[in-house]
Amino acid sequence: MNVLHIKNMTYEETVQYLYASVPVFQHQGAGAYKPGLERSEALDNYLQNPHTAYRTIHVAGTNGKGSVCHLLAAILQACGYTVGLYTSPHLVDFRERIRVNGRKISREYVVDFVERTKPFFEPLQPSFFELTSTMALDYFRYKKVDFAIIETGLGGRLDSTNIITPILSIITNVSPDHQKFLGETLPEIATEKAGIIKPGIPVIIGEVDSEEVVEVFKERANLLEAPMYWVGDQDVLQESYLMDTGEWYFNSSDYGQLFGQLAGAVQARNADTVLCTLRLLVHMGVHIPATAVREGFEHVIELTGLHGRWEVVQQEPCVVCDTGHNEGAWVFLRRHLEAEMKRRDRLHMIIGMANDKDVENILSLMPDQAFYYFTQASVERAMPVKQLMGYAIMQGFSGLMCDSVEEAVQKALAAAGENDLVFIGGSTFVVADALPLFPGQEYNS
Repeated sequence: MNVLHIKNMTYEETVQYLYASVPVFQHQGAGAYKPGLERSEALDNYLQNPHTAYRTIHVAGTNGKGSVCHLLAAILQACGYTVGLYTSPHLVDFRERIRVNGRKISREYVVDFVERTKPFFEPLQPSFFELTSTMALDYFRYKKVDFAIIETGLGGRLDSTNIITPILSIITNVSPDHQKFLGETLPEIATEKAGIIKPGIPVIIGEVDSEEVVEVFKERANLLEAPMYWVGDQDVLQESYLMDTGEWYFNSSDYGQLFGQLAGAVQARNADTVLCTLRLLVHMGVHIPATAVREGFEHVIELTGLHGRWEVVQQEPCVVCDTGHNEGAWVFLRRHLEAEMKRRDRLHMIIGMANDKDVENILSLMPDQAFYYFTQASVERAMPVKQLMGYAIMQGFSGLMCDSVEEAVQKALAAAGENDLVFIGGSTFVVADALPLFPGQEYNS
């Protein structure tokens, strides 16, 4: 372990110390993955179990869990509650992972946490995610939150967030991703996600397309006597469609007409899961007025600081960023891109991927009628652009090879007309490199 032993560090030095001293999955991938709860439990016990000081909601799933977490946080904030939100990975600034009522954790608290816990965690050798999830739980206690929305990092059963006992659990969906760690088949992946189901704690299950996956969840819930709610059975969403403005129209059973700020074809599914969750929270005695639900859906980005979900960062030409990076996400992204192309002249695709993704299957879901700019993000996990280009050529795609995201953005914008669409994605890390390139985007405040 590379221990720097820096005292009285600045915030920037502290973050660099964390990157240098503990394995970072966001940067390294498999080499940073540390399954098991023993280190997280040790850190939690050392800090006297901070998560027991407030109510938590635990969210797992292959896709949609980030949007669901942010929507729930926005609605609970609009209700007047103090809400902690822990998500990953971050896009630009590490502090995006830990927020209270939309405000990022302070730089001072990050520095203080590392300084006061370093003598304990250095010999323990936790992963970056284990340490930062503990930081989040500790910060939420310090801020006296009423609720904390906690997103799993990878899987669920052995995820470091799985030390909490939530008031309810949510599993948004199951599709292929991180097979090296979670299993090759959908039932194997579902087993890992089902690991967040706790004895007697209600669990909400979102989209399920496989009967084998259904059986995995049923068996786990029955074993633990956990009440299970299938979103598809709850009849909470009567009508939904994507408007020309890019927003969603929802007609909900419990709250009437709602307008969703988050764009993207996948957001109807996420809204269904959120509305089902709200119904259960109300049944549990949580006060959630209709005005707060409308406010949360309409202003989730401003309330929580969410970025990278079909985010329009420029007009004329329209530039959209989306962090979808697996097969399940690209089923919906392709649908949205095809709908967009009915009112656009040309489509420019800036695409890079992480080196642990099923590249061939994901590429097969991308639009044929587009010009591509293949690139790589500035992280160790990025697939080299030459390798990605090789896969793309084998699948019949044409385009340019760009050594950086910045180069790809510059070339796409130079070629795009006013009524063209420039899409940036394929990887969270590509979006992270792209966002600071557009003026008016504040990510470091």
